[in-house]
Amino acid sequence: MALVTKLVSTEKEYEDALLVRREVFIDEQNVPEDLEIDEYEKDCFHFISYDETKPVAAGRLRKIAEGGKVERICVLKPYRKHGIGINLMEALEATAKEQNIPQLILNSQTHAEKFYLKLGYQPVSDEFMEAGIPHVKMKKSI
Repeated sequence: MALVTKLVSTEKEYEDALLVRREVFIDEQNVPEDLEIDEYEKDCFHFISYDETKPVAAGRLRKIAEGGKVERICVLKPYRKHGIGINLMEALEATAKEQNIPQLILNSQTHAEKFYLKLGYQPVSDEFMEAGIPHVKMKKSI
């Protein structure tokens, strides 16, 4: 696997990120498209991971009053459990540091909570529902 993770800088890379997000969230998890592709798209730093030329993971970072909001982290099913998500989060956190964002916040699907715990995120809420999926809010100082 020849993995490259980068901050999106072209329209093609953004379209590739949307392709991955559509496959994971809309097709696989049945999240409505109007919730997945929202009004914050233009306000975010977007990230894409490629295996050679195939887009395999995506995510975004949005500045908010509390710091940075980590959103839409996803990896295509055949590419999970290979460290791609860690690579994606490291790229996202590096950009947050460059932007002087001191704290990151995310709403983790409960099945992914252990993944984020390993990366230093701590739960700060009880379980709640978002897009029909159980989540927990988590934070990390960077």
